[in-house]
Amino acid sequence: MRIYNTQTRQKDELIPQSGDTLKIYACGPTVYNRIHAGNARTLVVFDTLRRYLKYRGEKVLYIQNFTDVDDKIIRRAKEESRTPEDVASAAIADYFADAAGLSVLPADIHPKVTETMDDIIDTVGKLIERGFAYQNDTGVYFRVSKFPGYGKLSGNNPEELRESETENLRQKAAEFDPEYKEDPLDFAVWKAAKPGEPFWETPFGKGRPGWHIECSVMVNRYAGGTLDLHGGGRDLIFPHHENEIAQSESLTNQPLAHIWMHVAMLNRDGGKMSKSKGNFATVKEISEKYGYEPLRFLLLSGHYRNPLNYSDELILSAKQSLQRIRDCRDTLAHVIAAASDDNSPTDTGRFDIFRDRFVEVMDDDLNTADAFAVVFDLVREINILTASDTKSRAALKYALELFDTLVNVLGFDFSLKSDIPAEITALVSERDDARANKNFAKSDELRGRLEALGYSVKDTKQGTEIRKI
Repeated sequence: MRIYNTQTRQKDELIPQSGDTLKIYACGPTVYNRIHAGNARTLVVFDTLRRYLKYRGEKVLYIQNFTDVDDKIIRRAKEESRTPEDVASAAIADYFADAAGLSVLPADIHPKVTETMDDIIDTVGKLIERGFAYQNDTGVYFRVSKFPGYGKLSGNNPEELRESETENLRQKAAEFDPEYKEDPLDFAVWKAAKPGEPFWETPFGKGRPGWHIECSVMVNRYAGGTLDLHGGGRDLIFPHHENEIAQSESLTNQPLAHIWMHVAMLNRDGGKMSKSKGNFATVKEISEKYGYEPLRFLLLSGHYRNPLNYSDELILSAKQSLQRIRDCRDTLAHVIAAASDDNSPTDTGRFDIFRDRFVEVMDDDLNTADAFAVVFDLVREINILTASDTKSRAALKYALELFDTLVNVLGFDFSLKSDIPAEITALVSERDDARANKNFAKSDELRGRLEALGYSVKDTKQGTEIRKI
């Protein structure tokens, strides 16, 4: 499998750098609110990558953190007269609820910043000891000038960044103060404690960690060595991931990650969906209106490196597409149940080509858009088979197994069906009797009652199919 590597600007082969397990770390949410659809795109993409690698027989160690110490958490806690711990724990519970709805599997490890604090403090101390960081009254800062590779991920030129940052300070009427930072590019690895904020005692004073040091330390603690893949949203390339590299590689003298994979933004109203812009829709809000499945479908309907637009119209279109896939599966299962065993030759080759195409497009930089195109071609072929007068039960079952396998890799399970209430099955049975007795007026009347209750019926050669609308 080849993944586009942000650092090398090309597709690189994803293989274990040591041992036989792929070590993958994806930056998780800052837990102060429910996740929105833009956050969900990154979660769903990496979940699909993990599912596909396991389908291909790879061993995967998947780590996704929770940032549970942050300015936003502190701010919300003050606004709601709660503790930061309460805000973070509630948001984590909400995350798992939304993740489960989106069929995002739990990571193998979900580290929290608060659970990694001893390691963070130890790492900050090492940075100071080795001259990569310095301390003043406002905190501890990383010396960007000590890391010659700064900018290699984002492609930013440090001198140009320095000039830009200095100009930003001037515009804010805050002339650069060398007693605050030695260099405008230096960034905080530890923030000195402020009144009313949580803090930890350290040899370099009371305070809490900066954002970037948290992921560096969690990667080192739970994965060690070089990651096979480090990922997140495209907005994390700079400064977050650039700063992670500087901190980590200064201490380890080895690459932080072999491949850097970044997911493009989800847009709404022509701009990036974000909480700061107020143009976001939470996953919960969308699910209450349309369900979780259509959102997952929409988030995978475009290539992960291309910006994707969100709208109610696109969600409705996704829902219709999913129904087409589900209808195919329901019909196939119904035909299998009604079919009798026979000794007819089974032409499985007509279906194997879809598996081969699926693997080909997914191996090429996780192209889920083309993977769905393969699924719809498979749906078309299955519909041809189920409508045919000459079909073997073995071929039908083979097609069903392949169908379930491919859609499961994409995070869907259409074999799960809610129980049909006894009231509905009784009405269907009554309608079947009416049709058998050619009482079509009563049959139509019963169909109307079923539809009013949220169920549709379809008459086939194998019997009556019942579907929840």
